[in-house]
Amino acid sequence: MPIPTEPIGSIPRTAELLAAMQARASGKISSEQLLSAEEAAVRDTIARFEGTGSPIITDGEQTKPSFATYPLSGLSNLAPDGVIIPFADGHTRQLPRLTAGVFRYGIHASTYLKRARRYAQRPVKQAVISASALSLLYPQNGLRDYPRDAFLGDLVREAQQDILECLDSGAACVQIDFTEGRLALKLDPSAGILKAFVELNNQVLSRFTPEQRQKIGVHTCPGGDHDSTHSADVDYAALLPSLFHLNVGRFYIQLASEADHRQVLKTARALLKPGQILFVGVIDSIHPEIETPARVRDRVLEAAEIIPLKALGTTDDCGFSPFADDTSTSREIAFAKIRARVEGTRMASEILGV
Repeated sequence: MPIPTEPIGSIPRTAELLAAMQARASGKISSEQLLSAEEAAVRDTIARFEGTGSPIITDGEQTKPSFATYPLSGLSNLAPDGVIIPFADGHTRQLPRLTAGVFRYGIHASTYLKRARRYAQRPVKQAVISASALSLLYPQNGLRDYPRDAFLGDLVREAQQDILECLDSGAACVQIDFTEGRLALKLDPSAGILKAFVELNNQVLSRFTPEQRQKIGVHTCPGGDHDSTHSADVDYAALLPSLFHLNVGRFYIQLASEADHRQVLKTARALLKPGQILFVGVIDSIHPEIETPARVRDRVLEAAEIIPLKALGTTDDCGFSPFADDTSTSREIAFAKIRARVEGTRMASEILGV
C-alpha cells in the first residue's frame, strides 16, 4: 500500500467568491447570489483538487470565513475585541470575545462536508477547529451569569458534536486544527497554557471510541497567514511531547519549513504510540517556490529513515489560505504544490517498495 498522503485543508478562494463575499457584506447582492458563487467555488475547487491525483481531498474551506471562526457564524453574543494574535511580519488577527452565555456553535463543520460530498468523487476529509482555540473567546474577567466552567462544559459538548457529525456524515477522517499549540508556549513558556489546552481537547476526545479516534487527527503548525507565522521562533521540541499526549490516531505536523527535519523526526519517533500515523509536512505552504516531485520524494525518503513506514504519511505544512482574505498564495501555486506532494510521495513509495 502506498504511503498515504493528505492535504491540510484550505485553498485560496476564487476571485469570484471573494468579490461576492465583499458585495454581500455591503448589501450589493442577495444571499441567493452569494450562495450561487459559493457553489461554483466549491465545485471548481473539488474538480481541481481531484485533478491533482490526491487520494483524499477537501473543499478547500471555500465558504469558511476562516479555519478558526466558522462556528461563530450568525452568533449575536460576541464582541470584536477579543484576543489579538500577532504575526512575525507585524500584522495581527483578532478573535471575537464572548459577551454572554449560553455558548453554542452557529454552524457545524458537517455543513461544509455535506456540500462537498455532493460534488466529490474521492474521499473527503474535514477540518474542525479545536476546543482550545475557541476557549480563547471567554473574557479574562469572566461573565457574571455564565461561569467559565459552564462555558467549558458547553464548549466540550459542541466540539464533540462538531466532530461526531462529520464522522456520521461520511468524512474519510477529521482533522482538529491546533495551531495555537506552539503559540501557547510563546505566551507562556512555563507550558501551563499548553497543558490546559491539551487537557481540554482530551476531554472532547474522551467521548469517542478507540475506533473513532483512529479517524481523528490533530494538525499543528506555527501559523500561516499572508506568508507569515506567529510562533515559528518557538522550539518545536518543547511542543511535541505535549502534542503527543492528545488521544488521536493521526498527527499532521509542519516540517518542510523547519530548519532541522531530522531532529523533529527523531523527537516525534520517540513519542509515537503503536497504531498512530505521523503525516509529515513535505510542502512549505507559505513559500512561493513550487517544490518539484523529486524534492518531495527526497523529503519522504528522509522521513522514512526515521519513521516506520507503517506509521508514515505526507501532508502540506499548513493550509494555503486559512483566512478567506489571504490571497498571498494563488490557487495555481497551491494546486501545483499539491500535485508535487502527490507525485513525490508516489515516487518515494515506489523506491521504498510500498
